Amino acid sequence: MADKRDYYEVLGIQKGASEDEIKKAYKKKAREYHPDLHPNDPTCEEKMKEVNEAFEVLNDPDKKSRYDQFGHAGVDPNYGGADGAGGFGGFGDMGDILESIFGGFGFGGGSRGAASANSPKRGADIQESVTISFMDACKGVKKEISINKMCTCSSCKGTGAHEGTTADICPDCHGRGSVKATQRTPFGAISSTKVCPHCSGKGKIIKNPCNSCRGIGRIRSQKTVSVDIPAGIADQQTIRLGSQGDCGANGGPSGDLLINVNVKPHTLFRREGYDIHCDIPVTYMEAVLGAEIIVPTIDGDVKYNIGEGTQTGTVFRLKGKGIQKVYKTDRGNQYVKVNVEVPKNLNKKQKDLLKAFENSLTEKNYAKRQSFFEKLKKKFDM
Repeated sequence: MADKRDYYEVLGIQKGASEDEIKKAYKKKAREYHPDLHPNDPTCEEKMKEVNEAFEVLNDPDKKSRYDQFGHAGVDPNYGGADGAGGFGGFGDMGDILESIFGGFGFGGGSRGAASANSPKRGADIQESVTISFMDACKGVKKEISINKMCTCSSCKGTGAHEGTTADICPDCHGRGSVKATQRTPFGAISSTKVCPHCSGKGKIIKNPCNSCRGIGRIRSQKTVSVDIPAGIADQQTIRLGSQGDCGANGGPSGDLLINVNVKPHTLFRREGYDIHCDIPVTYMEAVLGAEIIVPTIDGDVKYNIGEGTQTGTVFRLKGKGIQKVYKTDRGNQYVKVNVEVPKNLNKKQKDLLKAFENSLTEKNYAKRQSFFEKLKKKFDM
């Protein structure tokens, strides 16, 4: 009795917690300690038994009342008032909760617990990331990725038993995975069914575990996976490779491999959806007289004619020069913004020529300037 922890402490709740709070706390602890979810942690089995015992008492109004009044003595069978703890026999509520958490595999006692221990379980998904260039994202690329995953142990072929040996039928439950327990109470003898503690509901005992996997049947290995990254993929998109994750247990299916794609920014291009944007500088003379300029695209340089009097900020479109849509053939467009570069560091001769040129111009050469001052004049004449 002295070595048992307080049941409220086990579930991490306060005395007087509601039924919903008790169930929520149990769900949280079940995820944290259930052995099937933590096969490499030998301490989880004992912790899970402690959690089961606490929940079985606190979730039963009668047992909870006796426990709140007398402590462990109020629910211990040696004190004549309880029907035991630490299993799922006759405790439908608990099984329902566990089914809701783990998709119907069950944890509890009886045939459901035995089925859970040996039923196929899907392997976990694996998440990895890969970084590619902007151009690789536009064109598509194949990458080799190294992953660490659970694989079927090659030494024991997944049985968990040492090579040349097999698992033995559990002598306590005779392969059923569950055992019956009879307890005497003031109301008579009560029989219940619970998970066999000797084999943890598996119905078999591995006396000579495999040296490689230590009886688990699976082992973590380094693998290289080839990934086809499609053209048009965007930054932070995820590629799912089915059945490339951890292998399942008891013949269950493998999980998936989820690859998060990081795309490096480009020095010239910006992406918006499937369109590409870029800025291109032109000289003062090119903007005034018009010119054939060279425009970079993801397919290479192209020629484009800008008209006379092109203003800074003008945007023109190159149709179909954007990024290919994922798993399609059509593409976005490229939008090019013109920035007129004003010359700097002029010498005296150049400045004189420029002043002479400026003096030769009239207001009609500056339509925007003329319009601005006309609007300004009207404002002050009002």
